[in-house]
Amino acid sequence: MKIVVLTGAGMSVESGLGTFRGGGGLWDNYPVEQVATPEGFAINPALVLEFYDKRRKELLSTEPNRGHILLAELEKSHEVVIVTQNVDDLHERAGSTNVIHLHGELVKVCSSYAPNDASQVRTLPSSSPYISIGEKADDGSQLRPFIVWFGEAVPLIEDAVAALKGVDAFVIIGTSLNVYPAAGLLDYVPSGVPVYLIDPNDVEVRTSRKVVVIKDGASEGVEKLINRFLSK
Repeated sequence: MKIVVLTGAGMSVESGLGTFRGGGGLWDNYPVEQVATPEGFAINPALVLEFYDKRRKELLSTEPNRGHILLAELEKSHEVVIVTQNVDDLHERAGSTNVIHLHGELVKVCSSYAPNDASQVRTLPSSSPYISIGEKADDGSQLRPFIVWFGEAVPLIEDAVAALKGVDAFVIIGTSLNVYPAAGLLDYVPSGVPVYLIDPNDVEVRTSRKVVVIKDGASEGVEKLINRFLSK
């Protein structure tokens, strides 16, 4: 059985990571335009680097929750592809081996000139997970977070669409389905393939197809979903 799982910020909430949207989200304290756009980086790169240094430091003190671990364990009996909007590495740390990061990876840095050039991407050491003004990529440009900012293309969306070929179940966990192109993946799920939504909050799903809703947090919701799969 092939299962593709789309995860958003709600996947990592139980691990203690804050969301970007909603009351108390990071965007309440840091305007999107200042820290999550190429224009913001051009105007004040020090602020942007500081913002992501803080997020990285927070991530280093965070552990995968039971939801992450259960999804990783699901690989023992099924083919599982994780497509995540999250920039944390909690899926990988939990043991998932096939993870597509649509919006980049917090623990990595890249070239300011060519952020999608894989040869310029490097992983920061956990002992010193920071970027300073003046630190250069191999092409001589200032290093920047390996993050897909607002207004930039999402290069791995095609990989995510391709992953849906031959899928037997599509699972959505902890995302508002308001951010495109990730939210549009639902349109590529073949007709007749069951769709499950795990979220304790009400989520507006813009589709005419049937969606099975499990109104729980990630850990409890994934456990209930796996029990459904095992009972079939």
